[in-house]
Amino acid sequence: MKSIAEIAAQLQGYDPQALNADLVNLFLAQLVEPVRETEEVGVFDALGRVLAQDLVSPISVPPHDNSAMDGYAFNGSQLGADSPLTLKIVGTALAGRPWQGDVAAGQCVKIMTGAIMPRGLDTVVPQELAALRNAEISFPPNLVRPGDNRRLKGEDLQQGRMALPGGERLLPAATGLVASLGLKTVRVRRKLRVAYFSTGDEILSPGEALREGAVYDSNRYTVFGLLSRLGCEVIDMGVVRDEPALLEAALSEAAQRADAIITSGGVSVGEADYTRATMKKLGDVAFWRIAMRPGRPMAVGRVGNALLFGLPGNPVAVMVTFLAFVCPALLRMMGARPSPLPLLKARSQEAMRKKPGRTEYQRGIVTQMQDGRLSVYGTGNQGSGVLSSMVQANGLIVLHHAQGNVAAGEEVDVMMFEGVV
Repeated sequence: MKSIAEIAAQLQGYDPQALNADLVNLFLAQLVEPVRETEEVGVFDALGRVLAQDLVSPISVPPHDNSAMDGYAFNGSQLGADSPLTLKIVGTALAGRPWQGDVAAGQCVKIMTGAIMPRGLDTVVPQELAALRNAEISFPPNLVRPGDNRRLKGEDLQQGRMALPGGERLLPAATGLVASLGLKTVRVRRKLRVAYFSTGDEILSPGEALREGAVYDSNRYTVFGLLSRLGCEVIDMGVVRDEPALLEAALSEAAQRADAIITSGGVSVGEADYTRATMKKLGDVAFWRIAMRPGRPMAVGRVGNALLFGLPGNPVAVMVTFLAFVCPALLRMMGARPSPLPLLKARSQEAMRKKPGRTEYQRGIVTQMQDGRLSVYGTGNQGSGVLSSMVQANGLIVLHHAQGNVAAGEEVDVMMFEGVV
């Protein structure tokens, strides 16, 4: 387990007081370690979990050659390039009820989607393309080729081959694939336990009477939602006042109960904030000023065996730093295979002012233009306390560290919210 100092020494250009946002994920990739414990869960309970080991297919999928559509199965060698084909129907093959007879030349079997292909037959003509008269069908040349409309045994998965790699996050398609193998359970990493609390004397929980100078806590609820969407086991520790003894007790308890701790507020340099001092007392923690907007102050490190993320207090800054940095780190802790953050290209509908030397994450609304390309425009006020703009937005416009002003019509990178927020 590397210390903060050891990791920092390995990163070229590391400056905790003016940290390039691109270095944050590189730093965190060396700081985090995945949970080791695993458990067996039912397929319905596996959604969002991380596969603990390579999953080898116990069967071939499909387990036999079968028809890809409703139609008529026959031997494709009878097809001619210039003449229509007429075939006599000698039976019917239904899905789950295979037809067992032999089919001679000049004959076919009516077949339903998913039904096993009878012996010696390799081609299906769709029923809508064949003219039916009495017990015969006919169709013109060049409608189908030998082998058309047939699904081959093992076309999807072959017995003994890897179906899913370890570290795969089991999303709906993957859980369906597991079920297609006939498996009732699957081995996954245990759920990541994340403790979270807000800090500050000015923070009120919903339901408390509003008082002068105080604000209601939204951060607990946005972070709870983000953690829940990731599939974490969330330990809500409420609001902790700016008192050293209370902060120390909360951090110590969180470190004992959780794999990761997330706090909001108290990591800037304000004299009234005791959170920094308490974190430093209890753990190995770095305090960053990231060259980004919003979300400049951030703390990372360890308290006991728990990974610590100290996020800023402003609501939008909390969500942006979570999406950009905390989410990828937690996925690594869950055992998921690392994957770069997907960014889409969209054409800006407006000019945007931007100074090189920091990364900006602006709230944007992405739409599709008539030519099929994406376009994006800002939500207006980009203040870090304007949470309503996160509701209006469907993505973040990512203006990179070295990037300058953006002209209207210029392409920008966009991080979409769908599936995350």
